[in-house]
Amino acid sequence: MNNLSFSKNTLLIVDDNPTNLGVIFNVLDEAGLEVLVAQDGESALQKIEYVTPDLILLDIMMPGIDGFETCSRLKSNPSTSGIPIIFMTALGNTDQKVKGLSLGAVDYITKPFQKEEVLARIQVHLELRNLTKDLASKNQLLQEKIEEKTTLEKTLQQLNQELEKRVEDRTSELKQALQTLQQAQLQLIQSEKMSTLGQLVAGVAHEINNPVGFIKGNLTHAETYIQDLLEIVHLYQQQFPSPGAAIATRAEEVDLEYLIQDLPELISSMKVGVERIRQISVSLRTFSRADSTSKVEANLHEGIDSALLILQHRLKANDKRPKIEVVKEYGNLSLVPCYPGQLNQVFINIIANAIDALEDSLLKQNLEEIKVNPRQIMIHTEVDRHRNVAIIHIKDNGLGMPEEVCTKIFDYLFTTKPAEKGTGLGLSISHQIVVEKHDGQLSCFSEQGVGTEFIIEIPLA
Repeated sequence: MNNLSFSKNTLLIVDDNPTNLGVIFNVLDEAGLEVLVAQDGESALQKIEYVTPDLILLDIMMPGIDGFETCSRLKSNPSTSGIPIIFMTALGNTDQKVKGLSLGAVDYITKPFQKEEVLARIQVHLELRNLTKDLASKNQLLQEKIEEKTTLEKTLQQLNQELEKRVEDRTSELKQALQTLQQAQLQLIQSEKMSTLGQLVAGVAHEINNPVGFIKGNLTHAETYIQDLLEIVHLYQQQFPSPGAAIATRAEEVDLEYLIQDLPELISSMKVGVERIRQISVSLRTFSRADSTSKVEANLHEGIDSALLILQHRLKANDKRPKIEVVKEYGNLSLVPCYPGQLNQVFINIIANAIDALEDSLLKQNLEEIKVNPRQIMIHTEVDRHRNVAIIHIKDNGLGMPEEVCTKIFDYLFTTKPAEKGTGLGLSISHQIVVEKHDGQLSCFSEQGVGTEFIIEIPLA
């Protein structure tokens, strides 16, 4: 007894024999266990509804429901199924023991009782019971921890999703803000550039206009005066065939006959030159014309021609390359509602880029290749009546661009040129003018070794 110890556990003894009850009760009570008793299965089941014992000693042979039935009912009830049951029997029948164990009993105690055996078996099963309860408690705690962890993981996942959504939304907002800022910068640069350039070009055109007008008007009178003087000289030659040695000598020195023949031609060439200057002045005014707050109807061909005239010096031959040919195929374009000054800037940007591309290709070819395939800029205009748009094709037969460059050509600050030659603003401003200002389309198609084509589409409505 002294080597056996029990914590405060409660046992239920179920036996219809008072003597057996008394004997086993005394043994368990002396061992420090709290003991409950019942004399049949029915009263045992009723008692368990109020007090849950840690172990049950159950007699098999009892009036009413026997021990097997009582055990079966206890094991079928979820609230009592975990209570260990030890059968008490005087029977040594193996079949009876197997039946009891199959119903859920954990052990057998054989009558008459052996005190040490009873206590040893009870201690073993109480320890197993306590360990089982402790394990169940720990399992329950572990399950709660798992559920808590699962809940935390779900909460964390939701927070991560919310954070990702916020980051995504914020990133989208920042991208939109950046695009808005870039567009505002482009508009500011474009407005400032066009305003400054327009004022400068308009001023130059105005300053050219006055002396050109003066020269042109006086050339007309000079031509008349010269004709009159030459007629008088001719009459003098007829009336005085022998003008004297001094006059004859001077006439020979100045080559009077050549002078009489060349002077009208000289005046005529001067008139052509003045007319050329006047055309340049008109083109400058066309290019720099100020845009109103609303669209006006304009002749796009005039805008293209003014851009070509301004870039004429870059199209001419120089010591490094032959001239760049411009092939114009103008369709029957009606007046187009637009902002003419801004579209003129688009024409300048695209044609200047085509010249850059052709210059690069010309530097990489020999004269024989250039003769076989002369470098050209082809400008074709047409009207798509189905879509009601004016279309301008500006195409070069330069080296072309790879696809990854072509897809970025309109990006803000993107350029393939060295820092001293390009800023990455020209085509992005052009795209903004065509797409945002005119609700049109600006497309780029390029093939390496073949060339590049820009297509401008401006709505006619």
